[in-house]
Amino acid sequence: MVDDTFTDAKLNYEIVVVDDNSPDLTLEVAQSLQGIFGKDHIKIVSRSAKLGLGSAYIAGLRAASGQRIILMDADLSHHPKFIPEMIDVMEASKNTPKKLDVVSGTRYRKGGGVVGWDTFRKLTSCGANFLPHFLLATGGASDLTGSFRLYERSAIEQILPTIQSKGYAFQMEILCRANKLGFLIGEVPITFVDRIYGESKLGANEIFMYLKGLIQLFFTT
Repeated sequence: MVDDTFTDAKLNYEIVVVDDNSPDLTLEVAQSLQGIFGKDHIKIVSRSAKLGLGSAYIAGLRAASGQRIILMDADLSHHPKFIPEMIDVMEASKNTPKKLDVVSGTRYRKGGGVVGWDTFRKLTSCGANFLPHFLLATGGASDLTGSFRLYERSAIEQILPTIQSKGYAFQMEILCRANKLGFLIGEVPITFVDRIYGESKLGANEIFMYLKGLIQLFFTT
């Protein structure tokens, strides 16, 4: 889908897959795709153990050669068809006083939404996005827990070293730190489709870690 999307839009691309010795054959699938599409389009970063989302982002960033970086889930929850619009929004702002450094895919603007979630997941997500708007400076972003985003490389390189949170607070902190550093955030409505394979890791511990991260951000941003 990524190849079709970028080919149709006449855009160059590379995909960086960071694998932390996952037991779900991620590495093997990535190597198979690399054999089909070539090493110019598929880059693989293989690590011996699970080292966390933040370090995975940093490792992927180091391997990437582009000046714009897209971060997205690879479980089909984020459809690549939204990427050209995200690029267009960033490109349109390039020569304006309000040049965008981040374009975030949002489920919570007109035209966005979620498919496949039960009531508990919807309420949890809405609550997780409401509290930061009440307590933190978020740069006007409406979807703080989503991870489908386009960054200027120079921006994400400055943001990532400042991140302290883990789990579901991680994405929220990225946008809060971006705002504090003076980066401008734009948005594109997206439809998030719940994963077809596997199960969400959202549970009591993840909710606790999110609230802990929210409190830390309240006192540090």
